[in-house]
Amino acid sequence: MSTNSTNLLPFLQALASSLEGELKFDSLSKTLYATDASVYREIPLAVAFPKSEKDIQLLIAFAKEHQTSLIPRTAGTSLAGQCVGNGIVVDVSKHFTSIIEFNAEEKWVRVQPGVVRDELNRFLKPHGLFFSPITSTANRAMIGGMVGNNSSGTTSIVYGVTRDKVMELQVLLSDGSPAVFGSLTLEAFEQKRNQSDLEGKVYQQIWEELQSEEARKEIHEQFPKKSIHRRNTGYAVDELLKSELFEGDEPFNFCKLLSGSEGTLAFTTEIKISLDPLPDPIEIVVAAHFESIHQSMKAAQVAMKHPATAVELMDKIILDCTKESIEYSKNRYFVEGDPKALLMIEFTGKTEEEARAKGELLIEDLKASGLGYAYPVIGPDKTKAAWALRSAGLGLLANIPGDPKAVACIEDTAVDIEDLADYIDELDEILKGFNQDPVHYAHAGAGEIHMRPILDLKKAEDVEEFYKISEASAKLVKKFNGSLSGEHGDGRVRAPFIPMMVGEKNYQLFRRIKYTWDPDNIFNPGKIVDTAPMNTSLRYEVGMQTPEHDTALDFSQVGGILRMAEKCNGSGDCRKLPSSGGTMCPSYQATRNEKDTTRGRANTLREFLTKDKPSNPFDHPEIKEALDLCLSCKGCTAECPSNVDMASMKAEFLYQYQQTHGVPLRSKAFAHINELNKLGSLVPGLTNFSLSNSLTGGLLKKVLGVAPQRELPAISKESFRQWLKKSASSIPVKQPVIKEIYLFVDEFINFNEPSIGITTVKLLKKLGYEVLLVDHEESGRSALSKGLLEKAKKHANANINTFKDLVSGDRPLVGIEPSAILSFRDEYPRLVDKHLVEAAKKVKFHTLLIDEFIGREIAAGNITAESFTKESKTIKLHGHCHQKALSSLNWTQKLLSLPQNYSVETIPSGCCGMAGSFGYEVEHYELSMQIGEMVLFPAVRSANEETIIVAPGTSCRHQIADGTQRKALHPVEVLYGALL
Repeated sequence: MSTNSTNLLPFLQALASSLEGELKFDSLSKTLYATDASVYREIPLAVAFPKSEKDIQLLIAFAKEHQTSLIPRTAGTSLAGQCVGNGIVVDVSKHFTSIIEFNAEEKWVRVQPGVVRDELNRFLKPHGLFFSPITSTANRAMIGGMVGNNSSGTTSIVYGVTRDKVMELQVLLSDGSPAVFGSLTLEAFEQKRNQSDLEGKVYQQIWEELQSEEARKEIHEQFPKKSIHRRNTGYAVDELLKSELFEGDEPFNFCKLLSGSEGTLAFTTEIKISLDPLPDPIEIVVAAHFESIHQSMKAAQVAMKHPATAVELMDKIILDCTKESIEYSKNRYFVEGDPKALLMIEFTGKTEEEARAKGELLIEDLKASGLGYAYPVIGPDKTKAAWALRSAGLGLLANIPGDPKAVACIEDTAVDIEDLADYIDELDEILKGFNQDPVHYAHAGAGEIHMRPILDLKKAEDVEEFYKISEASAKLVKKFNGSLSGEHGDGRVRAPFIPMMVGEKNYQLFRRIKYTWDPDNIFNPGKIVDTAPMNTSLRYEVGMQTPEHDTALDFSQVGGILRMAEKCNGSGDCRKLPSSGGTMCPSYQATRNEKDTTRGRANTLREFLTKDKPSNPFDHPEIKEALDLCLSCKGCTAECPSNVDMASMKAEFLYQYQQTHGVPLRSKAFAHINELNKLGSLVPGLTNFSLSNSLTGGLLKKVLGVAPQRELPAISKESFRQWLKKSASSIPVKQPVIKEIYLFVDEFINFNEPSIGITTVKLLKKLGYEVLLVDHEESGRSALSKGLLEKAKKHANANINTFKDLVSGDRPLVGIEPSAILSFRDEYPRLVDKHLVEAAKKVKFHTLLIDEFIGREIAAGNITAESFTKESKTIKLHGHCHQKALSSLNWTQKLLSLPQNYSVETIPSGCCGMAGSFGYEVEHYELSMQIGEMVLFPAVRSANEETIIVAPGTSCRHQIADGTQRKALHPVEVLYGALL
């Protein structure tokens, strides 16, 4: 197939102009779509974003005419390379996102393929229904991808797989003609196969193929055991045999074949799926601990004799990865000791007592069988966190340091549950022969364990092992009559072994099916049949030496900035939508562009930093474009299971890029805002007049590229430092003094909001805390965000030298503005001179946000509700991104809930959209406000006038004021106002 974009450029341009949607064939777009969540990489010819069925028909016609292909794609979380190809990637995730029709009485819904699974279930929940297959990627996985892959997930042991739910598919065939596939009577089938078009031809072919008793016998003998309900090896012709047309009593339905066909037979535009009643509302999880994998496998067999809704495995390797994750280490509270394996077994009930009773019966059974050593029961209020730990398994594996990674190749095998322990034992022995201690996790109850060898696919010998291990696994699966793919599909990685798994005759049947449906091979070629060798077209060039880059920030802990980007394995957690909660990625949530995900940015950095220009390896306009809408919110630092720190990489990129291109005037102004404010504070009245009036203020905004809709922050008549020198000593400390703290006077509070600093000092002193003050530098946060890392480093060095011999556990350093004080924890140890690194680490562990400090003192019993009003107040809290990523909003909730009758509701918002200077910049203003409108602004507007709006961050307070005309308070202002 032709993939020469230069030769096809005029034709691609003509196609782009004829589409209602978009067609992109620039270098950045092709880079973004060259990979999925697998180990494969192929640069596509172009990327299409169709808006209509007509667009897809035009794409089909183009592919036929120019001998290229179409690769359908939704969230791009496929692990077997299904979404990778050298044709046109067709991304339906942006425009094909409608819920078309819903019938609550008959329990079905009709959707477009780009509808996100969890978003659909949010729509269905009020009606008491849900779409039951749930994958670990459910907050971004889309129904079209789930159908293409026949997804299943944790509850398949109860509800079945996606194939069981698909009632009807509206598709476009390879000649561009529309067709609807659904249940047919015998008479309707006859009418279909007598049609003279391509639709009739596919019915006629399957009739002729499966009428043969010999063909049916071959299917029965060669296909996996019927007891294995997860089965994605090749085309599901065995499912068609269940129809009344052949051997069973079901109506014939081609959806059985299309589900799991990985987009190789037709292009789906609408999907009708059946729904299930919501499960019992209360769930508990028994977290059974084991001293060996074998024990846990035997325990899974026991668990399956109980009414469990999920039986999921995590092994020691996965559990150890969670220790290093900022976000997921919080969810390890139930882990006892150091288990080699842990089974998470879910039970539901109408009441907690009913659910717990089921769990207790299992625990008794496990004990009687001598299986396990601890069985903590996780209650309904904690199960979400526990399952988040399990769901993060895939991404967490990318945290293994260095180039060797846990590679997806044998991770999807499924066997009969009765064979599971023996199968895993044998597979472990095989892997030992390859010097592998593999990762084990996932769906023990379904007979499917996601096992991964650790390989460095940059090395030729490991690429060879990649193949040999996969081949050995396939032979063992065949021995147990299992399925090589249970839910992740064949794609590129397993399809070469399909002839071994189903026999040559069945494989040739698959090929005849493929080329009857798609004679020109335009639909996702090289998947399922006629695939390339599974150890080719890999993400990394075999034998490549990872380029080393000198950086201002220290990335040595992960092996350099390039390896930080390489930590992204493509799992796509950054594509979750606002309703799923969390912060990452705010710009993607607004634009829905792959470019604006952490994954997209990491892919871009990996691609172009590997190319390595001789003069400046960072001097690529593609990287600049990909990082432009990164708000440096740090959501990825915590929420990405791989902890890809895009904010730090953006700061480093800006620094390096500006070495060649210089620092823009606006960046200089924002980075030096403290010095400018200090200068302006000499004549604050004149400064504020100049900033606020339409003539001089408007001119300044125009020169700097600041959005005219924004008000520039005013400078206070008296700075916080001036007040401290003049008045702080006159405020008495409540006796006896409980503790002394050093207060960090950040640059934002100092000049722009000194009243918050003053309130902080008054509050602390009235509660019995002595506030110690020293002269120190600004935090350098503004310089960090603009890539002026040399300036930021000077401030960091000075601050560490100032505080290294002062602060301790008894005398912590406490700050008010999250982005400023948390620099001590995050960037400083990676920014300071080498001789100060250890000192920076020491200071880091004694640095607290004011919310944390007060929250800890409340927990210690040093601050009690007796000191505060009993008046009732309602509070809505919006958290600062850096606080959520590097600390916790729980401290703020604790602080605000201290007065007995204060009711605190946390707004489930991500980033406010301001993000320091980002929202002030003229080209980013609209996006900034769009991000605010997703969750934050509507929540604030819905609050009545008596409700107190609280936001710890200065940027957030300004954004709330601009977007809703409501004043937000800092938490200390609320607590101080509640003092008796």
